Amino acid sequence: MQIVLIPGFWLDGDSWAPITEALAAAGHTPHPLTLPGKARGDAELAGIGLRTHVDAVLALVDTLDDPVVLVGHSGGGTIAWQVADARPERIARVVLVDALPMPSGTSINTELPVEGAAVPLPDWSVFEPDDLIDLDDALRERFRAIAVAEPKGVAHEPTQLSDDRRFAVPVTVIACQFPAALVQQAIENGRDWAAELARIEQLSFIELPTGHWPQLTKPTELAQSILTAVQH
Repeated sequence: MQIVLIPGFWLDGDSWAPITEALAAAGHTPHPLTLPGKARGDAELAGIGLRTHVDAVLALVDTLDDPVVLVGHSGGGTIAWQVADARPERIARVVLVDALPMPSGTSINTELPVEGAAVPLPDWSVFEPDDLIDLDDALRERFRAIAVAEPKGVAHEPTQLSDDRRFAVPVTVIACQFPAALVQQAIENGRDWAAELARIEQLSFIELPTGHWPQLTKPTELAQSILTAVQH
């Protein structure tokens, strides 16, 4: 299986390293992506938006012969879902790691502190306590050392979804900082942020209790969770 790994904010393709090793050992072909503007040393972030990142993933998907699994962490989940909307016939499954498929017209996050065209990794006080579960001082230091600024346009540009065939693509949510029961309750209650989930025909959950960055806090468990999702 071709598995495309899309990082969330402030992370590049190398952040998937422990996971790619496990996926390859299980016989899959992982493709960890460093998206435009997120290579170390990139400084020209103006003009890079959500569509830029979506197009970068599509460019890879279009080169792959086999059905593709998209794995998106955090904001990368929004990218994965927009790619599934653009190529529903090519995507075997979307795996959302502590992420949810956002409705069309919404932005990933417009509340994070901005510096020019960049959204740098902010002070830890900006995050909710649940985000930081298991992210001890050593891991926080490591995260800050590898962090790259996110292009503002990726955080602020609204999503664009247009093909209802996306709802036929199987989706697995790996629930980390939020329990699956909370999401399922939101679906039942008709919450706006769960509107896309409510229409997915094959929706499953895997519980992986930890903070928002399981590739740092529980990489072995995350790799196994992704393998479990792929084998569904």
